Amino acid sequence: MRKKRCVLRRRVMVRQHRTALQELFDSCRKIFKGPGTVPPPHDVRRLSHILDNMKPEDVGLSADRQFFNMRNGIKEVFPVTCTTIYKCNNFSLCMFFLPPGGVIPLHNHPGMTVFSKLLIGLMHVKSYDWAATGPADRTSRAAPSAPPHLRLATVKADRVLAAPCHSSVLYPTAGGNIHEFTALKPCAILDVLGPPYSKEDGRDCSFYREYTYTAFSADCEADPDPEKEDCGECYGWLEEIDTPENSHMGAIEYLGPPISDEPGCH
Repeated sequence: MRKKRCVLRRRVMVRQHRTALQELFDSCRKIFKGPGTVPPPHDVRRLSHILDNMKPEDVGLSADRQFFNMRNGIKEVFPVTCTTIYKCNNFSLCMFFLPPGGVIPLHNHPGMTVFSKLLIGLMHVKSYDWAATGPADRTSRAAPSAPPHLRLATVKADRVLAAPCHSSVLYPTAGGNIHEFTALKPCAILDVLGPPYSKEDGRDCSFYREYTYTAFSADCEADPDPEKEDCGECYGWLEEIDTPENSHMGAIEYLGPPISDEPGCH
């Protein structure tokens, strides 16, 4: 009787490649701890590094694709569209698509840390933070002719970004928490928001109208010295307004690479 040969089969462990989007998601899940928290500097650098290296293809886009014309499930035509990749209580991943001339109007991010990465296109960015002023600071006073409820803000950015470029980050009270995007060419923007907007939790989005500093400064009105107009490049007046018409966005389905949320967020 022939003995059967015992063949030992070696189990080969195949390590699955982790996509850039999955790496971003996994890092967000570890870094964002929920409302009222801000990631420490080393975690900010970590997320920024991941985003800096992300490409359009990592989220299923191509620079040649007419993504801004996609209207899946949209009955009306919106100048700006968005898609949500993932959302939980601690953070959200989303993308915005702007056609040439498309605008995401001046708005804030209350209690939020937000990372933005321009994946495709060319856009102008204008951002502000509220100015820290005291009662004795003359620059903080608006002229009597100014609209009511104006508030002084510091200009943090007024520049044009061209993809590919580094990511940017804003904080609850710094880094340009109030910003506006204007597309000069078709744009795709990847945003990481921690935590996401929530009206129920006091993180509703507010919109603003901007005025030049020299237009309503009591100091400039009382003493219109041309040399003092330089200060207008550093400051502006912001007035909270009702939700503008051009803030409405169309929602489209996310069709890019999937992510695994095991174990998931709360």
